Amino acid sequence: MNNDFFDALEALEREKGIPKEFMLERVEAALLAGYKKENDNESNVRVVIDPVKRNVKMYRLMTVVEEVQNPKCELDLETARKKSKRAKIGDVQEYEFKPKNFGRIPAQNAKQVIVQGIREAERGRLIEEYEKKTEGIITGTVVIIERLTGNVILEFENTQATLVRAEQLPTDRFKVGDSVKVYVCEVKKETRNPIIVLSRTHPNFIKRLFESEVPEIQDGTVIIHSIAREAGSRTKVAVYSRDENVDPIGSCIGLKGLRKSNILRQVPGEKIDLVKYSEDPAEFIAASLSPATVLSVDVMDDKTSQVAVAADQLSLAIGKEGQNVRLAAKLTGYKIDIKA
Repeated sequence: MNNDFFDALEALEREKGIPKEFMLERVEAALLAGYKKENDNESNVRVVIDPVKRNVKMYRLMTVVEEVQNPKCELDLETARKKSKRAKIGDVQEYEFKPKNFGRIPAQNAKQVIVQGIREAERGRLIEEYEKKTEGIITGTVVIIERLTGNVILEFENTQATLVRAEQLPTDRFKVGDSVKVYVCEVKKETRNPIIVLSRTHPNFIKRLFESEVPEIQDGTVIIHSIAREAGSRTKVAVYSRDENVDPIGSCIGLKGLRKSNILRQVPGEKIDLVKYSEDPAEFIAASLSPATVLSVDVMDDKTSQVAVAADQLSLAIGKEGQNVRLAAKLTGYKIDIKA
């Protein structure tokens, strides 16, 4: 192996972050496999690549025996003691040797294993990097919009991933070059190339947006208790404060509604209702039906409730196509029966 080989390994480490040791281990294995293939699977040999001296050496492992029967893997005690005076029967000694045609054996194998090693290292690094970002928000740039499927290819710092149409908001209208925030659901490793599953419809997308926008959530003063979402249409977020002097809903809305407005810009056309969480189920259910005014709530032991509202509040409490009461039920975990 010439200096170009070692220069290439160093360049890979610098440019792609692939450790030189990672590649050397695989090249050593490939060279050994190439040698064995041409030498009847001789098992008592090993290959050592020295990146400092920039050379490759082969060693044969010889077992010290009383009577040599296989000179390729055995040697007598007298010969062994020329190397080490302490040698005894059963010891294994290592001798460097230079096999015939070793120069041509490794070339193709080394090339193949380097290519494969690069793929493995990049795959491993990609998985590790995006596993750390799982359940978080990342920002990508639109590079391709697939006309037939509606899928969008996003480019990130060092990879591309697909935001499928089903995980986009009904109101999303992307153009090439747009900057898009997405939620990382998971990284699927079982495929040849890892798949990063992205979403803009997941309820936690809204949760992470609030966490990034509201300092009181970041420092743990305001807590998001639960979220119910019908992506692109409406979301209810239940919050409470661990400090009685801090208004949880006011914190999420921000001065002149700036914080909430920043979040709404990320989910065009979607409405967000902020609900004050209460440990009293009746209070929580009443608040969850906002903007309707509730007269009374009867809570049963089987996680069901009966809610009374004024006649003119009934349609508001139920919502268009039952959306308001449906989201309230998801938010509170109670089945809600509304009557005028």
